[in-house]
This record gives sequence, structure tokens and C-alpha cells, in this order.
Amino acid sequence: MLTVHDDVDTGRLPEGITPLGDDIFAIDTMLAGYAGVVSSYLVRSERPCLVEVGTAGSAPVLHEAVTRLGLAPEDLATIVVTHIHLDHAGGTGDMAALFPNAEIVVHERGARHLADPSRLMSSAAMVWGDRLDVLFGRMSPTEAARIRSVAETGEIDLGADRKLVSHYAPGHAKHHMGLVDTLTGDLYVGDALGVYNPLTGDVRPATPPPDFDLDACLRTLRLFGDIDAQRLMFSHFGAVDTVAETIDRAESELRLWVETVRESHGTQGDLDHAVAMVRDKVVSRYKPLPEDASQDAAAVLDILAGPEANVSGIMHWLDRLAQEQAAAAGDPRK
Repeated sequence: MLTVHDDVDTGRLPEGITPLGDDIFAIDTMLAGYAGVVSSYLVRSERPCLVEVGTAGSAPVLHEAVTRLGLAPEDLATIVVTHIHLDHAGGTGDMAALFPNAEIVVHERGARHLADPSRLMSSAAMVWGDRLDVLFGRMSPTEAARIRSVAETGEIDLGADRKLVSHYAPGHAKHHMGLVDTLTGDLYVGDALGVYNPLTGDVRPATPPPDFDLDACLRTLRLFGDIDAQRLMFSHFGAVDTVAETIDRAESELRLWVETVRESHGTQGDLDHAVAMVRDKVVSRYKPLPEDASQDAAAVLDILAGPEANVSGIMHWLDRLAQEQAAAAGDPRK
């Protein structure tokens, strides 16, 4: 067991590493070289744990950051990913190689894809095409013996009676979970609440195909509200302490996006029409970025969870819902 001493000079940390108290450090994974897109979190406890690993290209960034924070690669006890989308877990295999003693924790519905990412990468290639290598790189397999899967709930030992408790949190993805730090009350939300922009305070939903499910999302939001967290740790991007207000805003935004797409869908509008409606009625409401803010990171986030990806996921869900309703009604055309 590692004994961690408070020997990190927080005043001399490089840009991209942010101390959050209680031995927690946010680390910018620099997705595709851009700051402010994906955050990883190091819990520098007796049994150090890293939450989220970003893409394959993020592995060297995280290795340098963890070392800068005073840990040898052999010290890291656990790596946990909230779900297996490539911007969160694409670097898992590379990170497992760099941190040889770390147990890899993932929801049971994603475990096999970490061990054998071939199917996941094939699906990603169909979605992202030529942008796949630029944005995410290639996921390397993780040794199956090092993977521990959790189900509805699970525990990750951080040492000294401190734990991360996992909660199954579908809606964004079927393999998604949230994590609660028993010492601090912090809730690591992955993409379940959407994307938080620390420069404007806006929260936008993340509703990509093929797994988005509104009812499951709303159940997860209620679960997160019942947890009564002290902070929300967004993977996109940063820590937020206005917990109840942020969860309420996430639900309001989610419902607005869905209803706008449903309105377009009801008029037989195609994807382009629905995207245009969302841009006009929803996205136009959001605050503009400060003049000195990087537009590049915003553009990358727009690719990951912007109108095209979100609307596509909502339309996919609406089509699936219609098929299920037709089947339940015994419609012979379905």
C-alpha cells in the first residue's frame, strides 16, 4: 500500500493540472492536442486512482501528469472509466501498459470491448471515417485478467476507508456509470449530465447514437439528484459545486432538445432540418465564448456533442420508440 504524503507544490504545477482539494487533481487529457475538451481526475489517495483516460493519444499526457504529481507508474492502483466511448476510454490499453499494477474497472456491459476493441473500433470507423485517427487514434486491447467489471453498483478501494462507489447510469450509453467519492461526496458524472462549459456555465446534453434513451437518462438524473453530491465532476469539463441547479438545468436542456427534434420529426423533417431547428431554437440561446477563448476546443466539442451528433441520437431513439410502439400494437408493417 502506498503512503501518499502532501508533498506536491500546487503552486508550481503546469497548466493542465488543477488541484481540487482532498488529494484530487483534474488533468486535461488534451484530446487531439486541444485543451479543455476531456478531463481526467487523479485521486492521489493511499491507493491512487485515475478516473477517465481519454484517447490513445492522451496516454503520454496522463503518464507525465501522474509522474509530475509524485507517483511512480507502479503506484497507480486503479484506472476506472465511466463508459467506453473513445474520448473517455480509448487510451485504456495504452494506460494499462504504462501503469502495470493498475486494475482496470469498467461497467460489465463494456468490459469485453476493452479486452477486444475490434468491434468497437469498426463501429467507430463507420461513424467517424477519416476523423477517427485524428480525434481518437486506435484503442489497444487491455489484458482481460486486469479488467474488473461492475454491475448495478460496485466499490473501488482508495485506502484509509475511502472508496469510489459506482452506480449504473444508462441513458447516454448502456455501459455508463457514475462514481461517488465516499470522503468528499464528489460525483463523477461522465457524460450522463451532458457537457458543461466552464467558460459560459452552459450545460448541453450528450445524446449520441445508438444508445441514447430519454427515459433512462431521466432515471439517471433522478438517481444523481438523490445522491446529494457535493460536487459534480464533469468529464467535459471540470468540477461544479452548484449541484442541484446544474442537474435541473441538465434535465431542462435535455427535454428542450428532445422536444425540438420531436417537433421536426413530426413534420417528416430530415436530419438536416432537425439540426437547423435545434441550432435556431436551442443552440442560439447559449452564451458566446469569451473573445480570448480558444475556438478550436469548442469546435471539437461541437463534433463530439454538438447538434449533428445529438440530433442523430435523438432521431435514432424516436425511430426505435416508434418501432417498439408499432410492434406492441401488432402493426403488421413493422
